[in-house]
Amino acid sequence: MYLHPPDPALAARVGAVARRWGGVFEVLPAEDWKAVVRSFDGPTVHLTMYGLPLARVLPRFARSRRVLLVVGGAKVPGDLYRRVTYNVGVGHQPHSEVAAVAVVLERLLGLPSPRALAGARQAIVPQARGKRLRTTLGVP
Repeated sequence: MYLHPPDPALAARVGAVARRWGGVFEVLPAEDWKAVVRSFDGPTVHLTMYGLPLARVLPRFARSRRVLLVVGGAKVPGDLYRRVTYNVGVGHQPHSEVAAVAVVLERLLGLPSPRALAGARQAIVPQARGKRLRTTLGVP
């Protein structure tokens, strides 16, 4: 994940979550978001409520080896809309950026497995009611 503007405290919190839940996840500071978009080797996809419908655009980038998903906040620079390969509407209603990423990842990769990710210290135990965690699975 590229983070602009860089926020070391947020990067540390995300890193702690990744260590607990496993998998590979990295937060890189991005001083210049334009350089990240310009130099990325693959399609760049801006997730917005204003873009073309996801179902219509997804086939154009779904088979790409690498895809850069770009999300913004309330004040996305107009320049971003011109620099990316695709502006993709996820829902065409106000939505959270995390929800937009989740929807696109599910469409690209399918539903996640309920099993723990490699290196996970904890995992959810699926059940009909209540909450249950398994702890200290992989890495101490």
